[in-house]
Amino acid sequence: MSTALPMYGWNTIRWKEVERRVWQLQKRIYQASSRGDGRTVRKLQRLLMKSRSAKLLAVRRVTQDNQGKRTAGIDGVKSLTRPERIALVDTLRINRKAKPVRRVWIPKTSSDELRPLGIPTMHDRALQALVKAALEPEWEARFEPNSYGFRPGRSCHDAIEAIHMATSRRDKWVLDADIAKCYDRINHKALLEKVNTSPSVRRQLKAWLQAGVMDGGKLFPTEEGVPQGGTISPLLANIALHGLERIVAEKFPRTEKHRVPLLVRYADDLVVFHAERQVIEGCQLLISEWLLKMGLELKPSKTRITHTLKVAEGKPGFDFLGFHLRQFPVGKTKTGTNGHGKPLGFKTIIKPSKAAIKRHVQKLRETVRTYKHMDQKRLIRGLNPVIVGWTGYYRTAASRKTFEKLSDVLFRMLWAWGRYRHPKKGRRWIKDKYWRLKEHRAFRPRNHALKLHQHYETAIRRHVKVQNIRSPYDGDWVYWSTRMGRSPEVSNRVAELLKRQRGRCPECKLFFKYGDALEVDHIVPRALGGATAYYNRQLLHCHCHDSKSAREAGRTRHG
Repeated sequence: MSTALPMYGWNTIRWKEVERRVWQLQKRIYQASSRGDGRTVRKLQRLLMKSRSAKLLAVRRVTQDNQGKRTAGIDGVKSLTRPERIALVDTLRINRKAKPVRRVWIPKTSSDELRPLGIPTMHDRALQALVKAALEPEWEARFEPNSYGFRPGRSCHDAIEAIHMATSRRDKWVLDADIAKCYDRINHKALLEKVNTSPSVRRQLKAWLQAGVMDGGKLFPTEEGVPQGGTISPLLANIALHGLERIVAEKFPRTEKHRVPLLVRYADDLVVFHAERQVIEGCQLLISEWLLKMGLELKPSKTRITHTLKVAEGKPGFDFLGFHLRQFPVGKTKTGTNGHGKPLGFKTIIKPSKAAIKRHVQKLRETVRTYKHMDQKRLIRGLNPVIVGWTGYYRTAASRKTFEKLSDVLFRMLWAWGRYRHPKKGRRWIKDKYWRLKEHRAFRPRNHALKLHQHYETAIRRHVKVQNIRSPYDGDWVYWSTRMGRSPEVSNRVAELLKRQRGRCPECKLFFKYGDALEVDHIVPRALGGATAYYNRQLLHCHCHDSKSAREAGRTRHG
């Protein structure tokens, strides 16, 4: 990185114009890729990667917006000042060089195993963000409609809703599969041939893939795989797995009795549905053979064939993305229909999986144990993010009974917490101190607005699946801004502000997009007497919030 720092400031950049210029180029790349004009795609990608606006956005993403912005690579750089960000922008260019990534091991949520992460340097992260901004619109126009993992405008809930739609009219055989160590075993040569980009970008991608890994002070070569933790890694993994849905549809075309098998994929997890077991078995063999070309294989311990309704190879149903899907027989008075009046004889139920519930209960127990020596206010502030986040994720499924059960489990934990803190007090004294019975047994301090959010207080809300061919690069901001307010990943507070602001950021006047880092801001700061009510709140981009805070700090210093 250059040591000479620029004289102009980061906060003087007109981000509205910067984002508009970049988005216009990305939209043109998407349109050219949609019509198969590869020559125009390459020309526009070169123009975008040389654009200063695209470089500014790439640096802002890795230094301000990303959650891992304070995680250092092998160079130790993890936080940049505003002048240093400008200096980094000036050094971004395709140079066919890359530094090794730093190995970090993190625990997996579903097992005791450790997941390897590769953390690139800040410069490589910014350059990867720049290259990704050029490649992503091209591939968004080509990706298959039922691929949902790590794509802009798509989420886990879209994949679950696609599965629900596939199983709501008929019982199906299911191939529930998982790709073994997908990121670690992707064949570099096959991946680069599949990306099929310009020679300069190809050489830069090859440099990142073969840069090596620093683990414990030793350098290990990377002859295969895509390091998890890089900005561009999820896109490369999606490109490597692109084509699975097409080859399944070509091998098993639609007949008079049955449709083509439906393949739903989220990253390296996939499920295939069809009415006949023989077709599902054929899909398993076909997918295994296809994956070998990319250096991959299905994981035997996590791959099985089951049925959504009948008992086959154990219990019916399967787990996917933390949800459990199964069909249950229903009686004559509760039998659903297929839309033409014909009874189905079953009902499709999607609810939180037992493993997900167990992990959540363990997290609640650990949180209560952490705050066992602290007062009630701190305990509530520690529990509320855990409860709100978990129930927000599962609010789209049939989770009402699960939420009520978890509320009872948490009540017993809190009662044990109260008995531990006051072993010499009676039950009525503990109840009166920590619970307000007139407010539906609310766990809250006396004469204080802070309150524990109960699981059952989260309303069940059905998710609306993204349309198959939609992409944030197609230009329909009305559609995408409207979806933001209905996303289960958006809290009620953010959804209300999106509705009030009609999907726009009051600071830069741009529409919010999927993937944007958002911040709830007080219009009049609380330090100056501003209220916490909705009328004094607004939703801003994180970088817009930083700019507003900097202006307010400047006014405070100068009176």
